Amino acid sequence: MNNLTQRTITGVILVLVITVLTSWSAYSFVFLTLAIDILSLVEFYRLFQASLSPNKWGGIILSTGLVVTSALAASRITGPNILLINIPVTFGIFICELYRKEPHPFHNLAFTFLGILFVTVPVCFFIAIAYFPLQSGIYRAQIPLGYFFILWASDTGAYFTGKAFGVRPLFKRISPKKTWEGSLGGTACALFVAYVVSRYLAVQDAGGWMGTAMIIVVAGTFGDLIKSLLKRSLNLKDSGTILPGHGGMLDRFDTLFGSAPLVFCYFVLFLRA
Repeated sequence: MNNLTQRTITGVILVLVITVLTSWSAYSFVFLTLAIDILSLVEFYRLFQASLSPNKWGGIILSTGLVVTSALAASRITGPNILLINIPVTFGIFICELYRKEPHPFHNLAFTFLGILFVTVPVCFFIAIAYFPLQSGIYRAQIPLGYFFILWASDTGAYFTGKAFGVRPLFKRISPKKTWEGSLGGTACALFVAYVVSRYLAVQDAGGWMGTAMIIVVAGTFGDLIKSLLKRSLNLKDSGTILPGHGGMLDRFDTLFGSAPLVFCYFVLFLRA
């Protein structure tokens, strides 16, 4: 089975699973985001296990707490004070390092928290986007669905346009295979899908969804490049092998991690819902 076939099969299964879980209920959506978060975080820590020893279990506990408490606060099941639970957990990770007897304790701490910043914080912003406006406490499946559709259109358009017409490298030092032609093709597909989404998922007008699409494309591209910089610094081709044809979780969701915090800012500043 060649790479394109693997990529297509994996992509179709992923799209179906994400679409069903996002549409089904708020609980299935939170389960989905938590699964993306934990699998990506574990993959991130695994990248450094040859030379360092990030506190994987401490990071997973803190990460789970952040995602769950963010969902509880966004849904208004509890007040925002629930987020304070994560402060003693964070402090506990520092205390644990006193007893782990590792040779590079502060390197381990740095990469433990870098994983949280790189993966979990964007996931928490993504959850907040799904409950926008936050004062309502209502889960709107249309928002994350539209977000995923635009993200997939951007990635797919960039891949096939780059394969067919790519000549000029976008950032040769970091990612030689990415091209300006592919990036422009991905942008065009994202904007087209954003317009289609605006016709059927009416939480924003066409202009609002297109603004969202541009942030996903631009910020997501930088998120992808930052992930590529990470892999290049570690001499790795893929971040993992969990998704045949796509690589790892970081390879698949780097665009979301790069764009979700900025899309949230855009919603707060400009979206009138």
